[in-house]
Amino acid sequence: MSIVVRTLSDQTYEVVRRRILSGGIAPGTPVRQDVIATELGVSKIPLREALGRLEQDGLLTSYPNRGYVVRPMSMGEASEIFALRLKLEPGAVADGAGRATINDHAAARAALEALEKNQDLDGADHVTQNRLFHLSMIQPAGPVTFQLLTRLLILSERYVRMHLEPKGREDRAKREHRAILDAWTEGDAPLVEGLIHDHIQATLDDLREQLGD
Repeated sequence: MSIVVRTLSDQTYEVVRRRILSGGIAPGTPVRQDVIATELGVSKIPLREALGRLEQDGLLTSYPNRGYVVRPMSMGEASEIFALRLKLEPGAVADGAGRATINDHAAARAALEALEKNQDLDGADHVTQNRLFHLSMIQPAGPVTFQLLTRLLILSERYVRMHLEPKGREDRAKREHRAILDAWTEGDAPLVEGLIHDHIQATLDDLREQLGD
């Protein structure tokens, strides 16, 4: 059994990240470092490390003499992120379906179960679980593919959360995810490629209505 040690920087990163994704720190809002450091009982060093990671994730922007600000959300950014996902993710998931082992199938099923469980819990971080489910089907495609799409999926999380806010979207996502997983575990690469494409495209179409073209 391995023991995962989470540093103060890791813990601070997770807390601030969740607040950004949940809207607790709104887009365009400065990050009040002194307040967060006092609230979490951490020094400025782990906080700065955490904020640096969040900037790399695309959630924050740093300005000289101003500190960090939560990046605004825009349809332009969403279009760019989801256009790249449409180009890369369907093929990567299809490749994963062809290479996946029994253990990979079990990991993907576990990821979907965790996602569905979090969707039913108030305040749960289901957006992160959504990312982990998608990545579980990409991982067998190879480490470089996995790394590139991890970055894109992290960038898309705030938009996925916004997309899921209207009533009924969670139920639709559950149905689509189950159909995708079924096709993926059956090794039906053409079918899963089409399902993933339609899943991402539908999210982008919904975001265009929510954010404006």
